[in-house]
Amino acid sequence: MPAQKISPKQPACWLVKSEPEAYAWADLVRDARTAWTGVRNFTARLHLNAMRPGDRVLFYESVTTKAVVGIAEVTRAAFPDTTADEPGWVAVELKAGRALPTPVTLAQIKAEPALMGIMLVRQGRLSVMPLAATEFALIVGLGGKT
Repeated sequence: MPAQKISPKQPACWLVKSEPEAYAWADLVRDARTAWTGVRNFTARLHLNAMRPGDRVLFYESVTTKAVVGIAEVTRAAFPDTTADEPGWVAVELKAGRALPTPVTLAQIKAEPALMGIMLVRQGRLSVMPLAATEFALIVGLGGKT
C-alpha cells in the first residue's frame, strides 16, 4: 500500500468588516499592516482566535460603501487586544494585499445564489466571519480579480 500523502493545510478564508469612517481600506493600504482591534462580539472573537498567518481576508467596507473592496492577509495570529478594558479580547494583524478592480457590493453578493448562506447575508452585524474557499473565490471573481 502506498504511503498516504499529507497535503499542507490550505489557508483559511475570512471576511472582516469596517466602517470606512473608522478604518477604511485606504487606511490599511496606507499603513501596509494593522492590528485588527476593537472587536467586542463573542462569535467574532472566536473567529479571530481561529485566524492563522497566511489566511486570506476580504475587506468589506460597511455603512456607506457596503462592498468588498480588497484582499488582505493575516500576518500574526490572535494576541491580546490592547484597546480592551477586559481580558480575553483579542486582535490579529492584517497586511494589505490588493484592491479588487471593482468593489463587490452587498447587493451583488445577495443576488448570487451560491453566497446566500454566508454570514454576511445571514448575520449582517458580525464583523469577522469565515468563508469557504469557493465563496472567497466567487467574490474575488465578481470583483474582476481571479
